[in-house]
Amino acid sequence: MSRHNKIKLRTVLSILIMSIIGVTLDVVLERLLKPLGLPVYADTLGTVLVAMLGGTLPGVLTAIITTLVRGYTLTWMNIYFGIISVFVAVTVGWLKNKGFFSKIWKSAVAVLFIAVMSGALSAVLTWFVYGYTTGEGVTKLYAEKAAALGVGNTEFKSLFWACLFIDLADKLLMIASAIGIYHLIPAKLKDILDDPLVNTNYYGSSAKVRFSLLRKIIAVVFIAEVLLGALACTITYYLYRDASVAKYTEICTGVSKSVTLHIDPERVDEYIEKGEESEGYTEIENHLYTLRDSFPEIQYVYVYRIETRGCRVVFDLDAEEEQGADPGDLIPFDDSFEELLPSLRAGEEIDPIITDDTYGWLLTVYTPIYNEKGECVCYSCADITMGSIITDQAVFISKVFSLYFAVSIIIMSIALELAKSYIVYPINAMAKSAEQFAYDTDAGRSMSMKNLQQLDISTNDEINNLYVSLNRMAADSTRYIHEVKKQAELISKMQEEIILDFAEMVEARDKCTGDHIKKTSHYVEVIAKELRREGKFSDILTDDYIAQLVRSAPLHDVGKIMISDAILNKPGRLTEEEFSTMKTHTTAGKEILTKTNGLALSTGYLKEAIDMAYCHHERWDGTGYPSGIKGEAIPLSARIMAVADVFDALVSQRSYKQPFSYEKAVSIIKEESGSHFDPTVVNAFLNVCEEAYYQGNR
Repeated sequence: MSRHNKIKLRTVLSILIMSIIGVTLDVVLERLLKPLGLPVYADTLGTVLVAMLGGTLPGVLTAIITTLVRGYTLTWMNIYFGIISVFVAVTVGWLKNKGFFSKIWKSAVAVLFIAVMSGALSAVLTWFVYGYTTGEGVTKLYAEKAAALGVGNTEFKSLFWACLFIDLADKLLMIASAIGIYHLIPAKLKDILDDPLVNTNYYGSSAKVRFSLLRKIIAVVFIAEVLLGALACTITYYLYRDASVAKYTEICTGVSKSVTLHIDPERVDEYIEKGEESEGYTEIENHLYTLRDSFPEIQYVYVYRIETRGCRVVFDLDAEEEQGADPGDLIPFDDSFEELLPSLRAGEEIDPIITDDTYGWLLTVYTPIYNEKGECVCYSCADITMGSIITDQAVFISKVFSLYFAVSIIIMSIALELAKSYIVYPINAMAKSAEQFAYDTDAGRSMSMKNLQQLDISTNDEINNLYVSLNRMAADSTRYIHEVKKQAELISKMQEEIILDFAEMVEARDKCTGDHIKKTSHYVEVIAKELRREGKFSDILTDDYIAQLVRSAPLHDVGKIMISDAILNKPGRLTEEEFSTMKTHTTAGKEILTKTNGLALSTGYLKEAIDMAYCHHERWDGTGYPSGIKGEAIPLSARIMAVADVFDALVSQRSYKQPFSYEKAVSIIKEESGSHFDPTVVNAFLNVCEEAYYQGNR
């Protein structure tokens, strides 16, 4: 199994384990504290703890599962409040990532924020879900206490302050307990339970991006969820509204038709004239009351005869806060009935109507009552206030809203987790591998290639194709670099041999130099190593630098190719003019090596060779040539070569002199320390000169 797949499996297992533990904590703690009647719900401890440990997805899963378990074991009304637990899980996960639980004052701010928001959400949901009431249980109890204390002058305000108080106490207890438990958990276990993908450095690119791919996915999913939710809730609202109107219309129709069964159409005139004095009138009226009270939704029940000037009352039942009209009273038509009057006066059946006039916003059903001649003598009527329908719709849409967004959040969390696992982190992993791919050494290339292959991304999609292409490109590049390097090394070696042969050819023109190239290279090496042993110039004198010095040393006099044999091998002292010509070998050497350096494939040592060739006759006190620079302005390679070159010249035979003894040569070097030579280099030379001299002259 690939590393990436192992991490995904570990992620799934850790989420499942944390969710089970979290749900257990939520359910058990609620069962233990509920009988005590405390002002807490005690159903989010596990949710908060899991969100702290594993992030948003495990926290949301725990919240949803806890809600379902509570709904199954207690009351299904609990499922509508699942969105509050989901909100707590999302908020805790976000605040934890922002470091809000690292300090006491930040934790206090987090608790206050969560309590206020969840308290407000709880109050609104309770109000709508229970149909504009304070609900039940501990919420209702404390809402009644708030009202008794005068905290809220309306039922909703009492509910709001009660929910705010309960949530403040509840979240303070739950979050404080969760923080305490969190800090008791060993750091190693927390690392295991935390989001493995986020906390695996191998899967994160260090490159800065202006707009994170994960944030773009979050934005797209969030916008899609909101738009889909708005569309779903809108469609559901209209469907439910139509269904509610149809349902209440059916109730009104049934009640209206039932009324006709109790009315004798042949006695309508008698009912109007005598009212309660008419035989059986009161009994009929009581039946109508019983019928109306059997359907709480029905607000008005009445029987009217339609006349030219208005409606003549036959029966008109008293409503809860409104007394019905007396038999025989004439009630004028409302303006909303203007279009219906011809049909009503003609005694025709009419469709249910919705009006908003004198008696409020009503759904009304009129059922004609016919006598034996088939004439419509009156209408039985039943009204349902549209407020009841709106209340039902508000309750319903609140439930739909809470369920939809609770479920959509978990769907969003799962979608984001899948996006992280199958899109964002594979891309980041490839980006980091490409970013850190080491091309400079064989070992680096080999290790980088191994790290890339160990990703083993197998998403079976375009990202997988990208990974395969990246592997192929990296392998081809590595192979190409290896071949180029081999060719470059071969060419460089050939070039170096040619240059060294050229240097030896130049030195061979001087009949008295002998092994000057080999000896100066040897002296340069031992001086450089002694300086490093003494801790001098340690930032410069690396193994590579010393190797470059040794390779560069034979080229220090390459400029002598431009000096004539007559001057180069003159047996006596040079004239002033001849010496001026001789001094040009330094600038000539620089020019030759600079041109060579521009053509070379491996140029590290040629830079030092240029410095040596150009500056090895400069003096520490600034009286040398060709530039007259002094002190540390002279390159270190040239200062070392100056000592090695002069010492070998002193102890060797030249066309213009006999060799000095070893002792005399050392004495001269020592005397010119601080004037001709760098004192630090001279001191190092004096420590190793004897051994170096005898090794170089064997």
